[in-house]
Amino acid sequence: MVAAGTETLSLRSRRQPATRRRAPLRRRLLQTGGPYLLVLPSIVLIVAVLAYPIYKLFQLSFQTYKLPQLIHESHPALGKAPVSVGLANFRAVFKDSQFWAVLWRTVLFTAVNVGATMILGTLIAILLLRMSRIIRVSLSVVLVLVWATPQVVGITIWNWLFDQQFGVVNYTLTKLHVGHYIGHSWYTVSWQGFLVVTCVVVWGAIPFIAITMQAALTQVPDELIEAARVDGATGLQTFRRITFPILRPIIVILTSLSIIWDFQVFTQVYILRDNRPEPWYYLMSIYSFIESFKVHNFGLGAALSVITMLIMFIVSIFYIRQIVKIGEAK
Repeated sequence: MVAAGTETLSLRSRRQPATRRRAPLRRRLLQTGGPYLLVLPSIVLIVAVLAYPIYKLFQLSFQTYKLPQLIHESHPALGKAPVSVGLANFRAVFKDSQFWAVLWRTVLFTAVNVGATMILGTLIAILLLRMSRIIRVSLSVVLVLVWATPQVVGITIWNWLFDQQFGVVNYTLTKLHVGHYIGHSWYTVSWQGFLVVTCVVVWGAIPFIAITMQAALTQVPDELIEAARVDGATGLQTFRRITFPILRPIIVILTSLSIIWDFQVFTQVYILRDNRPEPWYYLMSIYSFIESFKVHNFGLGAALSVITMLIMFIVSIFYIRQIVKIGEAK
């Protein structure tokens, strides 16, 4: 028995140094490569899902690819094979005056929508903090329900509100003696039509901005706010000099995300215009879709998509840099 116990102890003593030798190595691996190993599955999945479509998009943007080439893909005996044309599609895009008009319209549309979303979302977030608990919870639930509403359902509701014959907005404005809006079509004039689109986009984006900003506002130290009030600062001065500098990183992140989302608006305009948007309602996403699937000029449509993707990539750089700065600050 004693011999067996001595042998067991000797075995344990021989195992322990090995364990001690393995532990530092494991710890070093977790410290140096741990974060990268944690995100590696996500990176592999993203590459697997997006690599081929992005490659195909770039390939099409350098080819003449229209309906005959599409037929050739499924029936090689018919149609024509794709022809490489280099940068011809991009040159055609940049020489097209409609492209510059659409790009300018998209930039202006994005700026208006992002500005309205950020301002209204921030005001609602501040209002949430000053409400009683019951009202704050109730309004938060409403915001979540708006955020959870399917996009097509929300667009349909807004389309009914601005309906030419039976719209609530036309009826209300007429009853308030703002003007005679019975039978008024909001889409005859482009800026009025985009006003409706802006209502739909901002309405759908406010919940995310408001709830996120409310969470960020709770991180502002109350001592600084009280000290500013004691010194006689107004609410606007307190926000500009204390609250805004603290919230600047999250504001930059939310603004970058809003730019990415609003620059690619497609569904709202397409459904509101009964799947047949007029040229004066073209945004970059719609223009690329029309060129690809209506005109069947897939090469030119791919070039437009590549240009849009590059613009979004530049915006994403600022977004990623801000996230990295926040991580380094912590």
